[in-house]
Amino acid sequence: MTTTDTDSATPPPFGRTAAAMITPFTADGALDLDGAQRLAVHLVGEGCDGLVLSGTTGESPTTTDAEKEALVRAVAEAVGDRALITAGVGTSDTRHSVALARAAERAGAHGLLVAAPAYSCPGQGAVAHHLRTVADATGLPVMLYDIPGRTGTGTALAADTLLRLAEHPRIRGVKDCAYDLMKTAKVLATTGLAYYAGCDEQALPLRAAGAVGCVSTVANAAPREVRAVLDAYDAGDPAGATRRYLRLVPLIAAMMGTEHPGAVTAKALLTMLGLPAGPVRAPLLAAGPEVTSALAAALKTAQQ
Repeated sequence: MTTTDTDSATPPPFGRTAAAMITPFTADGALDLDGAQRLAVHLVGEGCDGLVLSGTTGESPTTTDAEKEALVRAVAEAVGDRALITAGVGTSDTRHSVALARAAERAGAHGLLVAAPAYSCPGQGAVAHHLRTVADATGLPVMLYDIPGRTGTGTALAADTLLRLAEHPRIRGVKDCAYDLMKTAKVLATTGLAYYAGCDEQALPLRAAGAVGCVSTVANAAPREVRAVLDAYDAGDPAGATRRYLRLVPLIAAMMGTEHPGAVTAKALLTMLGLPAGPVRAPLLAAGPEVTSALAAALKTAQQ
């Protein structure tokens, strides 16, 4: 594939400011489809043009296949064509991921998010085969999820693997949580893959390096503020983008820089804001009062 100009008129394949949306649950822990629809409409109205469902922030390890499919269907119905919906379908079992991918396509997803399998310790050739097999299973574009810290075995997607996968017609992007700028730059320089910062602290740095946008956990609570960083940069105001980015840093640190995963901190803030969230599912535990107070203070700083 040839190199893509990230400033061209071609729209990013999974949106530009995509929220890694939490999965709302009712007070008794059941899937809250009405809440998911209301939250999705809110996020889109506040500036998110993409929604990533059933990722880690969406607590995908503790939702069932039926819940995942119902979630995509409900959110697609709620937001229509106002945002691109990407469904997380990554598992440790290739057959299971294929089944989830086909279910997501039936339910109305616009794209798929697929990570390397966890715990099986596959080599790079096996990882590439897994990802190609999922990409072959539907007609949807695929965003590869490069997040070695979440695979259980530290399996990163090697640069050469990404270069080979970029030749697949439906593998269109990468959610980058690998913290390997040299690898990212090499792939950006030699492929047409659309890169997304998957770690909020990297949204502006990776945009400056050629990424097209971000998949943001922080956008659950501060969608306008996350989008404003990219808007300023793309409007030719890097100094303004930097100011907005640095204002977000305390919130990013509060939400993503502690022992509490993003699903926990995002749900704490959404509950405080009166938006659908509900409890987290075990083994996650809810944020306590001290953590919630720190989150609230950081959000106030980000919104100044």
